[in-house]
Amino acid sequence: MAASAFLAQADAAFARIAAWLEKFDPDELDYSVGDGMVSIEFADGSRFVVSRQSAANQLWLAAAAHGWHYSWNESRQAWLDDKDGHELFAGLARVIGEQLGRQVFFDG
Repeated sequence: MAASAFLAQADAAFARIAAWLEKFDPDELDYSVGDGMVSIEFADGSRFVVSRQSAANQLWLAAAAHGWHYSWNESRQAWLDDKDGHELFAGLARVIGEQLGRQVFFDG
């Protein structure tokens, strides 16, 4: 994937994530977007990060001592995990739900 295409896809993903996170109660979590990443901080002080890894053309999710690497799949038009193939937004919703102690769905 060309660098410009990767950056466009990554920025689009960050925008979708930010719009979705905006719907949460600020007492549950806060987030910031910048410098090629989305940082999500929870009320208990824990932090999850979705970051752009340009050298690998991947987005990485670090959450609760776990990490996942997502590559853009052109045919499915989705960021898919390199190990089990789950989609980035579904994976993010799952780990945020686990952190909050309730099920959440990505509807962004």
